Amino acid sequence: MSVEDIYKILNEISPFELQEPWDNSGLLVGDWKHEVNEVVLSIDIDEELLEELHEDTLIITHHPIIFGGLKQLQFNQYPAKLLQKMLQKNISNIAMHTNFDQTHLNAYVATQILGYKIVQKEGFVAYMEVNENYDTFANSISEKLGIEHIKCVKCHEFIKTIALTTGSGASLMKSIKADCFLTGDIKYHDAMEAKTMGLSMIDIGHFESEKYFGEVLAKDLINLGISVIISSSKNPFTYI
Repeated sequence: MSVEDIYKILNEISPFELQEPWDNSGLLVGDWKHEVNEVVLSIDIDEELLEELHEDTLIITHHPIIFGGLKQLQFNQYPAKLLQKMLQKNISNIAMHTNFDQTHLNAYVATQILGYKIVQKEGFVAYMEVNENYDTFANSISEKLGIEHIKCVKCHEFIKTIALTTGSGASLMKSIKADCFLTGDIKYHDAMEAKTMGLSMIDIGHFESEKYFGEVLAKDLINLGISVIISSSKNPFTYI
């Protein structure tokens, strides 16, 4: 299949037009007419992954490898070092980022991983009812996502409603209409603001909340006709 053939299928699954104006989803590396022999699904692209891939592979990633404008290509720096290797091996890349968050990823984590029913969905935010003691709820989230230690902002003893945004969603906190907001990459000043607002928060990790990208998308590509592999994406952070 050609890159263009696969792109059209992906666009039906999760339309690229749904991506945010600041995003860079779509075909980032490759040629529309290039024939690919294998598809690999991964959150990101790293050197270890590229070493393992065969030539003429298409990588479908969650995060765009090219995000801002490229002003230079120095092959000892990110992302140029990875792009050089991709060009050498004829490896293409399509990113499905904010469009896939809205259509698939947030809902999957909410229902299939956390086990709650979505009662309302507004763009990137999924709302659920939980009615649980805060500490019990926080420990449950930690266990379900496999996070040994989680950062919490505790403004409630009892949580009736929660909001979820996978990845990095703290910028949305002022619009949240729930007792507790679950998202990743919560910064110090976000926590200070949340305390002032009376909004409980739980940091569910950027990688930890998005690591399901491959398994979610693979379900829709089962009849693609060529090999589809879910990469064992690795968290760039090491916890000691």
